[in-house]
Amino acid sequence: MTASRAPAEPAVREFESTVAAVDDHAVVLEETYFYAASGGQPADRGTLDGLAVEDVQTRDGSVVHHLDGTADPAAFPEPGDTVTGIVDDEFRTYCTRAHTASHVLYGAARRTCTGLGYAGFDISPEKVRVDLTSDEPLDDAALVELERLANRAVWESRDVSWETYPVEEARALDDIAFNTKTEEGAMGGGSVRVVTIDGWDVAACGGTHVTNTAPIGPITVLDRSNPGEGVTRVEFAVGPGAIDRAATIHEAARDAAAAADSSLEALPTAVERLTDETDRLSSALRDARGDLLAARLADLPTVERAGARWAVGTVADADPNDLREPATARLETEDGPDVVAVVGEGDAPFLVIATTSAADVDAGDVVSAATEVFGGGGGGGPTFAQGGGLDVDAEELAAWLRQP
Repeated sequence: MTASRAPAEPAVREFESTVAAVDDHAVVLEETYFYAASGGQPADRGTLDGLAVEDVQTRDGSVVHHLDGTADPAAFPEPGDTVTGIVDDEFRTYCTRAHTASHVLYGAARRTCTGLGYAGFDISPEKVRVDLTSDEPLDDAALVELERLANRAVWESRDVSWETYPVEEARALDDIAFNTKTEEGAMGGGSVRVVTIDGWDVAACGGTHVTNTAPIGPITVLDRSNPGEGVTRVEFAVGPGAIDRAATIHEAARDAAAAADSSLEALPTAVERLTDETDRLSSALRDARGDLLAARLADLPTVERAGARWAVGTVADADPNDLREPATARLETEDGPDVVAVVGEGDAPFLVIATTSAADVDAGDVVSAATEVFGGGGGGGPTFAQGGGLDVDAEELAAWLRQP
């Protein structure tokens, strides 16, 4: 059995070791500083004697290095060989900082959430996610506060340390974040590895970490979601990704402030003012459109059909939902018809039928009859129905409706 020394000595990037076993392109070393994928932190990248390490996993208690399977088999090491391992510095540095950043974020959540619990995390090249449980879902204000507090902890250059405890002793530590399912890499031989950010967070963890929060750099919260009941997933960027994200947001905010003729600080007030103005104008436009449609329906010519008076015609720049209220209102006027039949003009004519309850005309039956002749579909009740997808010119359909 060989465990990775990466969590204990995360700064090591190059080492020599003896090959303990080889199975095809899977190599086990007597000692390794490659991190095996565990608990949400991905496997290290790098090389063994120049051969690319494509994956690192733990199998039967040993760290297994999966080498490039397309390489020349003659180049593969054999048991007893001494090999040089080189851990990809850029990727390890990113993962190490990102992993500590997740602990920093959890420490921030300790200060903003009630009933807090830890449900896992994951590192990807673009972002990091932390799954939290809490009494109440995190809202926008809580998300902003998480980011503010996390970056404050980074700026304060808090020391980070790790130590192994007996499991029961670790469980007894004050405020420790301890989730057996998500921290399998921290457990072993009746002991557990505990990572402490001085004065900020304590958690069972088997990953690699920086020794101080300062190298983490900026943390930018990207989004939140709810993957399960009672769980809030917080996604954030760290390092260059966080810098780029923050710059993008800053640029967008400046553009928005310029468009709103506002300063950045006054942008929320300006947006609220513009939203109120848009709502007022939208309401006025709806009223104006309603008045215009009512006027158009009032001008529709009427015909007598089977003892009922029908107002029949076409309208442009409207949809079926726009017509329900003015058509019903037309029926209720003093000289209102018994039936209002409106055909929408355009490439896809539609039909709206409105009738009074006293009229011996079923609106749904009229639409059904029209769709039997001209295709399409529709439906509705006795006093209001509509149809669409009709293969007919609007004027032709209106003429059909005027037939005695």
